[in-house]
Amino acid sequence: MAPITDHPLRYKLANELHARPFPSLSAPCSAVYIAIKQPNDAVSRDRAQDLAHLTALLDRHGAPHPQPGATHYYGQIGKHWLKWEQHTEFVTYTAFSETIYERPFDPAQFDVFPSDWLEAAPGQRMTSVLLHIEQQPGDIAEVSTRLDDWFVSESLAVSEVLDQAAIVAGDFRIDQNGHLRFAVFAKPETGTRRIGRIVQRLCEIETYKTMSMLGFARVRALQPKLNDLDTKLTGLMSDMSDEDAPAEWTLHNLLAISAELETLSAQSSFRFGATGAYEALVNQRIAALREARYQGRQHFGEFMMRRYAPAMRTVHSAESRLEAMSSRSIRASNLLRTRVDVERSAQNQSLLESMDRRSDLQLRLQRTVEGLSVVAISYYAVSLVGYLIYPLTQATGMSKGMLTALATVPVVLLVWWMVRRLRKSVE
Repeated sequence: MAPITDHPLRYKLANELHARPFPSLSAPCSAVYIAIKQPNDAVSRDRAQDLAHLTALLDRHGAPHPQPGATHYYGQIGKHWLKWEQHTEFVTYTAFSETIYERPFDPAQFDVFPSDWLEAAPGQRMTSVLLHIEQQPGDIAEVSTRLDDWFVSESLAVSEVLDQAAIVAGDFRIDQNGHLRFAVFAKPETGTRRIGRIVQRLCEIETYKTMSMLGFARVRALQPKLNDLDTKLTGLMSDMSDEDAPAEWTLHNLLAISAELETLSAQSSFRFGATGAYEALVNQRIAALREARYQGRQHFGEFMMRRYAPAMRTVHSAESRLEAMSSRSIRASNLLRTRVDVERSAQNQSLLESMDRRSDLQLRLQRTVEGLSVVAISYYAVSLVGYLIYPLTQATGMSKGMLTALATVPVVLLVWWMVRRLRKSVE
């Protein structure tokens, strides 16, 4: 094959698909998981702080550091294997151990993450999980007994997954130590990678579920403001049909509401979009488990349908409501602006008619003044002509008054003609 130049990102893009492999786990074992997120502007956070926090944990165990700018890491720290992943809004730590604790879900499992190291985390805990993995007991009734002892029955979700390769269970409740619990009962023949995929998907379901609920919290904070703006908007739209209501005042208030709605939409657009993406991931991860009902109990999909889906529908409803209110305010503003323009056009028409009337009066007054000016100019012109014809009194034997009288008519006609010609040339 002839040599060809590779794209500079070819290997990086190809390796990205293999950068986050599922862990390989053998039952029995345990795992602890934590997701950390900065409370504000998590998307634009300084990601170097995430890497520095991971490095601080690795240094405690003398473990090798990740590559500069890494977004994932997998390595051994002491008796645990650590998996670290950096996401758009959060980072996750998962520690796997083959150590078997006498008490399932022992909070001592979380000691792999020292308390002072957790306090120095560049963010806050979004969720933390204790996972207990063991082989299915020979007596299937023992599974039900353990589930009743470990979880709250009212919210317990249980199912057989991946073609009955394992039984998974969890109640999505935070225990007295601040952690959620998941149990996995794997069949003896279930492979290590399959167990790892089950554990990874359980952690992802919990994380994406928690992250998507941030949108629900945002909606709850928005509801009072949306209700208030909706009432104001409805009142202003009613005022539009009232001819006595000042249109410009109504338009000013409508534009203020439109601006406020656009601000709320801009502030919430990312959270609403992220909620939709996280919700899709939750549903995809549950579908990937290929659940089958276990002893008539509710499975994860049913639990999400009853408890989680209504919250997501509330988020989507609020998003649609905000868009609808924004569109409604813009349409109302456009209609009212048209009404204001029509009223201004009528005012301008009235003003033009008034100006026409004033121009007509001015024209009449001007013509009156022209007549007076002809008389005044003629008076002075006749006086001048009188001085010119005064010497003719002796030659003609006519008096000065008679000559002046004879000259008056031609002079007045000449002045009138000159003024008229001047006015026509100006017009």
